[in-house]
Amino acid sequence: MTQEFGTVIIGAGIGGGTVVESLREGGYASSIALVGADPTAPYYRPDLSKKVMLEDSDPADSALRGENWYPDHDVTTFFGTTATGLDPKNRTVTLNNGETLSYGQAILATGSTPRTLDVPGENLGNIHTLRDAGDAIAIRSQFGRGKKVAIIGGGWIGLEVAAAARSKDCDVTVILHSAPPLKSVLGDELGQHFEDLHRANGVEFLADAETTAFTGDSAVEAVETSAGSVPADLVVVGIGADPTVELAAAAGLYVDGGIIVDEQMRTSEPTILAIGDIAKAHNSLLDERLRVEHWDNAVRQAEVAASTITGGTKSYDWQPYFYTDQYDLGMEYVGHGSADDDVVIRGDRSSGEFIAFWTRAGRVTAAMNVNIWDYSDELRALIGKEVSAARLQDESIEISEL
Repeated sequence: MTQEFGTVIIGAGIGGGTVVESLREGGYASSIALVGADPTAPYYRPDLSKKVMLEDSDPADSALRGENWYPDHDVTTFFGTTATGLDPKNRTVTLNNGETLSYGQAILATGSTPRTLDVPGENLGNIHTLRDAGDAIAIRSQFGRGKKVAIIGGGWIGLEVAAAARSKDCDVTVILHSAPPLKSVLGDELGQHFEDLHRANGVEFLADAETTAFTGDSAVEAVETSAGSVPADLVVVGIGADPTVELAAAAGLYVDGGIIVDEQMRTSEPTILAIGDIAKAHNSLLDERLRVEHWDNAVRQAEVAASTITGGTKSYDWQPYFYTDQYDLGMEYVGHGSADDDVVIRGDRSSGEFIAFWTRAGRVTAAMNVNIWDYSDELRALIGKEVSAARLQDESIEISEL
């Protein structure tokens, strides 16, 4: 039997959960179905590498809403369930439990899938990626004084896990394909700043190393690399993620490095929208297509999708934003810079409190405030403006006057 819904949302992460809230807050009265592979209600995934690992918090504490909120707001949930088919012609979604859902509108919020390593020993125990609450708890359970933790990849997830592991007195080695970490995002100078931060907190780095195998009996005991062997009781693979677009591609939606959507999150099929990690969306502010894998983007695109369904005018018109907390460093980044852009530092980087600007042809493309707060709006307003490096560096000039 087919169950009928006004809107079916496939993906119950931050994006999917926010769509549900935004629809109800916007007065949407039709029935809603929320489908998610995770067995729990939507929660803030950024907390996994922060609160859950650093503070031993329960992932349930990071839930967007309490369990009763969904039935109380006429939302039928299918948690621990995956969508196996999407039929735009008949407007139906097939689930792995054999059920079929019909929809007036569908929203895809399937997120991304962590990359793994296809090398000998990949199936040994205690080798993890970090995507959901179960992953975070499994990783956290292996922390302890003297435990040898090898992290493959120096992106945000890898470094945040490294910081969490060091807080539990683990011996941590980060294995990099090329140094410094975060080079592809921040460039050499700021990437080196993060490497120095981690080294000062006891993390070791192995650079120019390609992972060739995992060795051990039932559980991993070492990571074999082109630069040598790294002993490991626990391995976290953090080499990026790919947008989970298989369902969309099989349904015939336009997919090219992500699901192609317009500034109001519409796909090539008018009755289907897509948001979050999977959406390669037209940003009307920057006049280009972007695919951004950060929670802020998923939340705001969810609000746009809800607006589109309810006849509103919201659109994708903001600068990308993300943040991280590692040891005593907290930072916020706004904009869409490139590792090849020129970097201008305002303040003393060695003090741990500074602002970094990325510029291209004299125009600010991104900004990052490190342990300096309450400047988010001013920094956001600078993106796209032509400001000389000398003025950006001059601390006698207020940020608001640049």
